[in-house]
Amino acid sequence: MARRTGTRLFAGHELKALRQRAGLGQAAMAARVGLSVSYLSQLENDDRPITPAVSEAFARTFPIDWNGDAAGDNERRLAGLREALADPLFAASEITPQTLHRMVEQQPLFADQFVRLHDAWRRTEERLQLVDDRIASGVPGDDRLPWEEVRDWFHDEGNYVDSIDRAAEALAGELDAEPLPEALLAHALKHRHGVDAVIAASDGTGEDGGLLRRFDRARGLLTIGAAQPPETRRFMMAHQLAQLEFADAIGAVAGAAQLRAAEARPLLSVGLANYAAGALLMPYRRFRDTARALRHDIDRLCQRFGVSFEQACHRLSTLQRPAERGIPFFFCRVDMAGNITKRHSATRLQFARFGGACPLWIVHEAVAIPDRILVQLAEMPDGVRYVSMAKGLVKPSGSFTRAPRRYAVALGCEADHARDFIYADALDTRNVEAATPIGVSCRLCPRRHCDQRAFPPAGRAIAVDADRRDVVPYRLA
Repeated sequence: MARRTGTRLFAGHELKALRQRAGLGQAAMAARVGLSVSYLSQLENDDRPITPAVSEAFARTFPIDWNGDAAGDNERRLAGLREALADPLFAASEITPQTLHRMVEQQPLFADQFVRLHDAWRRTEERLQLVDDRIASGVPGDDRLPWEEVRDWFHDEGNYVDSIDRAAEALAGELDAEPLPEALLAHALKHRHGVDAVIAASDGTGEDGGLLRRFDRARGLLTIGAAQPPETRRFMMAHQLAQLEFADAIGAVAGAAQLRAAEARPLLSVGLANYAAGALLMPYRRFRDTARALRHDIDRLCQRFGVSFEQACHRLSTLQRPAERGIPFFFCRVDMAGNITKRHSATRLQFARFGGACPLWIVHEAVAIPDRILVQLAEMPDGVRYVSMAKGLVKPSGSFTRAPRRYAVALGCEADHARDFIYADALDTRNVEAATPIGVSCRLCPRRHCDQRAFPPAGRAIAVDADRRDVVPYRLA
């Protein structure tokens, strides 16, 4: 733990641990942060205190690690202020590192209130965007479908459910295998809950034609469709084990949720069991540390934990445990028609809840190109840039008579985290001109010049010139 002497902060142990986790020598670390090797050595040996300017340099270079290993309340306040002030809302402000540190040292309560106020403002903006999205799309009132309610509940929870995540991590520690094999999951079901798991082929017709999982409680029998790939079969077993093992925890969380539709609560229970299954197959600390070591290389994570590409991407978007956060990612799944069927975002980017996403986003191209990874540097109207990775996937149906499911998943983070996201290596993230300008959706996007626009933005007048025709047949007034 860093120690403070008067107003001076010594953090040699934290700096050395950070460098070792990053796999860097002193020379490489010094070059990355912009220090001399001798100065870094003095900092690591606690011969010199760390100054506000140097602390900010480490925070910029290692935003997750340095904030995560911060020393005490003041460093956590600094991390919160840095995140709030990174909002484009404050783009014109010129607050120096020294000013930030003085604010935290001299006005800690004000710093806390500022961070809370900014968080409340962001949430209000998201709610306004939801209202605008609903009005622009002609959706009356709060007519959310039950699964939309559940989807928004997970978003409001920050895509992280602490009690269930920790319980799943503890159970994974008991089972003690990586990856968890089918045989071990089947053994746990049998010996912990008296449930037999069988893999059964289907004739491809009738109600069982697309069977993934069926649980007969009276007989204690779990049937899993044989047409599913091994990763899906493991997930189905993990789901059933989590449903039985964490029934009380899932019931408590679902029971406390503020939901309107009667069908939403059982849907939330299913969603929580799915969440627990992912947390069981990919235990929080082990998965987070491995992901960081591999620079979030999805294919290598799939091999290490025996999960599918989609499961690994989804799990990365849930690593939001306080004081142990992963990189803030957004994740979504898009079908062939452009519908967003899954979405989670720990970033400032929020997806449209009604209608399609921006046609310039790389995920739409990925749907048509299965098993190939596409990357993109994109910029939202607020100026925030994101690195996106998208891959088209095909889920087998098990029969010629049933069409396979085709879709794409996308995972991305803000460009500030590009160094820790292997897919950014193929992009020139420093080139402002290289970013593709995208928006949330056409109805919410304020961009005046976009050849891909399908609809004018809500609330904006259009001008039509009968003597001129461009790609888009109107101009925004």
